[in-house]
Amino acid sequence: MNSPASQLQIHLQTEPEAQTQTQTQTQTQALVIGGSAGSVGALLQLLPSLPGGCPLPVLIVVHLPPEDNGGLAGLLDSQCQITVKEAEDKEPVRPGVACLAPADYHLLVEPDLSLSLSQDDPVYFSRPSIDVLFESAADAYGGGVAGVILTGASADGARGLRAIHRAGGRTFVQDPATAEAPIMPQAALQACPEACALPLEQLAQELRALVRPAELHAQPS
Repeated sequence: MNSPASQLQIHLQTEPEAQTQTQTQTQTQALVIGGSAGSVGALLQLLPSLPGGCPLPVLIVVHLPPEDNGGLAGLLDSQCQITVKEAEDKEPVRPGVACLAPADYHLLVEPDLSLSLSQDDPVYFSRPSIDVLFESAADAYGGGVAGVILTGASADGARGLRAIHRAGGRTFVQDPATAEAPIMPQAALQACPEACALPLEQLAQELRALVRPAELHAQPS
């Protein structure tokens, strides 16, 4: 049986090459984050670093067991300055609100920047899938989305991070050397070697830096 990383390599070899990008990156309008094994601890380091007045919506996929009852959203919300909640079907994205994909549902961003939930087939045996969220966010926001891949034990998210890069967005990966489960960030870097790989402390600093220009952009003139 092929490993997740080798399966990803086979998939990438069949994809058309990305066009060379010579873009000036668009102002970041949304942040998407994905992770699996060990990512709860990583999120507890990253999300509290975002200010309460964060002007960006944050969308999160963590691989959860189907019987999860929303406890992760409550845990994160209790530790953060921004609001953290489970995503609801058809709700609009909102600045300063982090929406977490519910267990057993894919989370997508629609072209009108509303959210949708789906029970389509699992991806890499996972529902919710990071790839599904990231690819839909790249379609909806283009270069205005920033993607982050955290620790995890599958290749889910690698294809989605590459889609964000191809759309002109910013891409970040937890340094695999610091990850509890390095397979996911390693696969993401294989698919998207242009992504910036950082330990969590520096990754938190980068996310705060993304927020600052957005804050200035959001202020009335």
